Amino acid sequence: MELSCAMAGSAAAPPGPGPPAAAAGAGLMESDEYESLPSGVALGTHMVAGAVAGIMEHTVMYPVDSVKTRMQSLQPDPGAQYRSVYEALKKMVLTEGFWRPLRGINVTMLGAGPAHALYFACYEKMKKSLSDIFQPGGNSHLANGIAGSVATLLHDAVMNPAEVVKQRLQMFNSPYTSVLGCVRTVHRTEGFGAFYRSYTTQLTMNVPFQAIHFITYELMQEHLNPHHHYNPQSHIVAGAVAGAVAAAATTPLDVCKTLLNTQENTALSSLKIRGHLSGMANAFSTVYQLGGVPGFFKGVQARVIYQMPSTAIAWSVYEFFKYFLTKHALEKKPSS
Repeated sequence: MELSCAMAGSAAAPPGPGPPAAAAGAGLMESDEYESLPSGVALGTHMVAGAVAGIMEHTVMYPVDSVKTRMQSLQPDPGAQYRSVYEALKKMVLTEGFWRPLRGINVTMLGAGPAHALYFACYEKMKKSLSDIFQPGGNSHLANGIAGSVATLLHDAVMNPAEVVKQRLQMFNSPYTSVLGCVRTVHRTEGFGAFYRSYTTQLTMNVPFQAIHFITYELMQEHLNPHHHYNPQSHIVAGAVAGAVAAAATTPLDVCKTLLNTQENTALSSLKIRGHLSGMANAFSTVYQLGGVPGFFKGVQARVIYQMPSTAIAWSVYEFFKYFLTKHALEKKPSS
């Protein structure tokens, strides 16, 4: 898949077959593909498509994300010890109510929309610019990786506070019952910095995650969809594989991020840690002391199960909206 944003004139757009020319006039040549977005609508298209894709990605599999947060607990309560994702979901519903796995989904949606809009817009712009430098007229994997990494800086700046609130609401026996209540309590007792306590750890996790994710996705697309058609099947398969590989590789950092976000009281008290845990190095040390090497892979099953369909959904929805919005703009374009 080529996710390039066409600049004015679209002269550097890669050639390839285009969308169905239902109402397209003679001005639409066969080389105008859905990746080659018309000047003036490209950025908005990416942002709308990215926002919708991000919300879908985070909400459809949200119950599994709730399970992942609990399974990453270093010293779980006896009532929150699970052997599998299915057992965890079943137990949560039976003992805590049908809607319990969805607690915190509203703040996730609130953060995911703007975060993913910025993320995809930045990725598209940077990928196009860097590809022209590294491999003019071609698809540079280095450009894909760098663009994905830089886009993550913007994404995480918006998403990190939402992640903190979400994970505190997902915890077993969470003292918080609402998003506003959690925000107010955390701000009052721990200060504004608490919402960004895990930012560096999240960046350290997400930069390699997104680099692996995008490179794997583009490699899969080269094999499954070499002509860059709009092909939902290839987007779903490539997205799922890319998500699984990136998720498994970065699970140790995700465990540390969860510890910094939740400030797990039982775990910190067992090591006589007073106050609040901060810093990636301290998080790594704490995880190792309490769980050894296996501790870094707590919840890996839930993380992979969550990421595979999530990234498949994100890419398929993103590509569909990009195709749909671009096709609509091209059809409205006066024929020459």
